[in-house]
Amino acid sequence: MDQTKQKEEFGYDLFPERNEGKHSKTLLKDSLLAFNHKCQFMLHVAMETSPYAKLLLTAMKSSGCEVLKERHFSCEDCDGTVSGGFDAASSQIVLCQNNIHQQSHMNRVVAHELIHAFDHCRAHVDWFNNYRHLACSEIRAANLSGDCSFVSEVFRLNFGLKQHQQECVRGRALRSILAVRKITREEAEKLVDSVFDSCFNDHAPFGRIPHSKKDAKFAHRDYANRDRYYANL
Repeated sequence: MDQTKQKEEFGYDLFPERNEGKHSKTLLKDSLLAFNHKCQFMLHVAMETSPYAKLLLTAMKSSGCEVLKERHFSCEDCDGTVSGGFDAASSQIVLCQNNIHQQSHMNRVVAHELIHAFDHCRAHVDWFNNYRHLACSEIRAANLSGDCSFVSEVFRLNFGLKQHQQECVRGRALRSILAVRKITREEAEKLVDSVFDSCFNDHAPFGRIPHSKKDAKFAHRDYANRDRYYANL
């Protein structure tokens, strides 16, 4: 597969700076710098204060994959349909500086993409050849990042449905796959269905579905204290 087609097949067209390098037009420099500065600041806040991010960063380090802000995150302009992405080829998280404008949104995107990074570290995901692996990580990211929390869903006017968490996770995983892979909706639905139960019930490293910041704080506390517990057995 030639390089251009490969980038289209794997969703790189949604992240133009991954293809063309940094923007160089003088007229865009001021606005890009402003977006970038805000993005970097919100990223710093997320890493320091979000219990989701703090747990995932701790778990990554424990797994031998320490995350460095300057190396593993990149604030870039993206297609208007996405907020972030995990570039497995460079082990780098892309944050869409032109589409993330609120701290709560940044917190969710950072958590979502860190779950992909965690899966990349611990499970050696074959992102480009095994779409079941991709589907599993998308299910986990939607389930554990706060994407489907009650507050998030109220803002989307989606609530009160039977098995709401499952339906939200299924829908968001499906949309993510369709955004980055050139496959039909029917094919994507079959992929999600084939791995849904096992991946929905895989809550590592949280140990539970964190439905709120409070849940995530408890999960972080439990994860941080796990060695102390086993040492006393």
